[in-house]
Amino acid sequence: MELDNCPRCGKVFARNFRDICPACIKEVDQEYSRCADYLRQHKGATIHELSEATSVSIKQITKFIKEGRISLVGAPNMGYPCEVCGFIIREGNICGSCRSRLQKDLSKVKEAADKETEEAVRLAAYRIKGNKQD
Repeated sequence: MELDNCPRCGKVFARNFRDICPACIKEVDQEYSRCADYLRQHKGATIHELSEATSVSIKQITKFIKEGRISLVGAPNMGYPCEVCGFIIREGNICGSCRSRLQKDLSKVKEAADKETEEAVRLAAYRIKGNKQD
């Protein structure tokens, strides 16, 4: 039996198929029920409205969405925050703007690394050439 601390409440529990204690599992299931009930009655709700009406954190609602427990198909205004900037998105982990910025930054890093490699190769070739003339 593997013991662990519950990341939600901090209590020690016998680790099971979920990473939280039985009391927190029950609490999360109740939070999910409140969210599902609210969304059945308010299909146009946003994540902020859902959180405010149900007292369930945006982080937990986002987890429900990513786990597939809350579907975005029947909820046209529902989305969750980009992990970088907080802009509301409907798929993935980051918004298009942050993804583009990340790709640009990666390209710059790659270009700089390529230039360093080219310079190192030239320097090594120069040194080898210089040693042959001795």
